[in-house]
Amino acid sequence: MIPADNDKWSVLIIDDEQDIREVTAMALTDAGYRVETAADGKSGLNFCQSNLPQIVITDIRMPGMDGIQVLEAIKERFPDIEVIVATAFGEMETAIRALQLDASDFITKPIHTEALMVALERARQRYTSRQQIKAYTRQLEQGLSRTRRQLEETVAYQQRLIESSMDGILGCDADGKVAIFNRSMEKMVGIDRGEAIGRLTLKDLFGSSEYDRLQADMAASGHGGVNRLMLYEARLLDRQSKPVPVQLSAAVLMENGNSTGLVCFFRDLRRIHRLEQEMADQARLLHQDKMMSLGRLAASVAHEINNPLSGILNYIRLMLRAFKKGPLPADKQKQFCGYLELVESETDRCSTIVSSLLTFSRRSPISVGPVSVNAVVTRSIVLAGHRLEMANVTLDNRVQDGLPEIRGDANQLQQCLLNLMFNAVDAMPEGGRLTLASALEEKPPTVVLTVTDTGTGIDKDSLEQIFEPFFTTKQEGYGVGLGLSTTYGIIERHGGSLSAASQPGQGTTFEIRLPVEADIPNSPGGNA
Repeated sequence: MIPADNDKWSVLIIDDEQDIREVTAMALTDAGYRVETAADGKSGLNFCQSNLPQIVITDIRMPGMDGIQVLEAIKERFPDIEVIVATAFGEMETAIRALQLDASDFITKPIHTEALMVALERARQRYTSRQQIKAYTRQLEQGLSRTRRQLEETVAYQQRLIESSMDGILGCDADGKVAIFNRSMEKMVGIDRGEAIGRLTLKDLFGSSEYDRLQADMAASGHGGVNRLMLYEARLLDRQSKPVPVQLSAAVLMENGNSTGLVCFFRDLRRIHRLEQEMADQARLLHQDKMMSLGRLAASVAHEINNPLSGILNYIRLMLRAFKKGPLPADKQKQFCGYLELVESETDRCSTIVSSLLTFSRRSPISVGPVSVNAVVTRSIVLAGHRLEMANVTLDNRVQDGLPEIRGDANQLQQCLLNLMFNAVDAMPEGGRLTLASALEEKPPTVVLTVTDTGTGIDKDSLEQIFEPFFTTKQEGYGVGLGLSTTYGIIERHGGSLSAASQPGQGTTFEIRLPVEADIPNSPGGNA
């Protein structure tokens, strides 16, 4: 059932992706909101100027004016508007920056309806609280209430505002004793207000060293001015004396030049830190899988490099012996040119193998940019070629030339392709045929890569679980079940999909689908 008051709320969606605008607008319209959309930051600001929506949902990554610039402009020109930023999973620093600029909340892409509704509810509460506070301030300025009853209502109203705040609010008196301790503070540190008010001090809640740091920074001017702290990160202590990371703003209350107390506003950062940790764990998992693949490559690459090096050494020795006998006759010079051309080609082959291996093994952050699918396939074949030969596997390369570039991380996509090629080799212990093929779908533009083997195949029950972490069909000691799970995650983060088709005894086909223009986090230094 749609809440009765949803139609009173106007929401503006700013996103350069038409599909995202339409889907999000449809979900909010179904929920009863009044929805408008804008394709870029500039037109979104123009709409705010003429219509003043209560809530704006803006994408972070947009051409021209990005979401952070939109947020800053809205907060400067229309401070009453609540802003929710939509960001990709890997942009936690940007999300934190948005919160520091007073964004109401952030939601990750792809946007889930439930998370969107929670963020909207938070924005509505903040908007309502701000309007209530403004209304209360206007009443004080106009001097409308001076009677005891009106004063009691004002105090009760203030108390409701403090208690309804989603941020923790703490107030201390001139002696440093806790005087205000709202419900959000109780939840944050697990201490009942009855145990805090009049009993605890700010030092008790921070611990000696953290309290001393806070006092020193408040006395300085580098964090918002003397006797003030703005968006300051610190650690509270909960009931069990465990640290709670928070972002706080604080101000000393002054009267006639003397301090009468302190007020602090806290935002719990544990959820953001958990997301950061999840991202770090995910990066370690990717690197672990890559190192496993690298280990499988090492012996093969050593043999592959050794063959051309042996040829180079033999030709050089042959030429040295010839030179020691004296000047070369004319008929020998052409033969020596042939030797040198062979040395050059074999040296170039070694260089290509080593370069591809170094590129693949390098640990680096996600680097999104234009990626040549043909180049990824070529490098993968160079690295896996000798292993295919040693396993008596014939490679059938049907990847068409001239595939369009896609957006993504070339190193991670190469990791995916190598994982699938290695799995195919493992599935053909007696040798067989490995086929790489490609196709280009026009609507929407999508590159489709398939890896097909003639191996043992996968039964139906196992096929349903192969993308789960630590599930493997290999014998103990031959795999830990991370390769396909990691590959699935990488392809999904590139906006694509990975699927498998197989029958026991009839081989297996893995299909990678990658959109040409994927909506993934962008960072400098894309690799091709």
